[in-house]
Amino acid sequence: MALARTNLTLPEELLAEVDAIAGPRGRSRYVADAVAQRVKRDRLLRAIEASVGSLVPPGGRPLTRLEVAALVDDLRAEVSG
Repeated sequence: MALARTNLTLPEELLAEVDAIAGPRGRSRYVADAVAQRVKRDRLLRAIEASVGSLVPPGGRPLTRLEVAALVDDLRAEVSG
C-alpha cells in the first residue's frame, strides 16, 4: 500500500497518550490503525442506517436501526465463532 504524508493537529495531552502507548516512532502506525478502525465503523453505521426498514421478518414489521445492528452483531458472532 502506498503511503502519503499529512499533517495532523492533535491536543498535546492526546499526543502524549499516543506516545506513551505507541512510542514516538510508532505514532503514524497507531494513528493509521485508529483511523482505519473508525472508517470501518462509520461505513458500517452508514450501511445500517441506509438499510433501516429494508429487513422485514415474515409477517412482521420493519426492523429498527438498533435491531439491524444487533442482527449484524449476531451474524458476525456466528462467522467468527
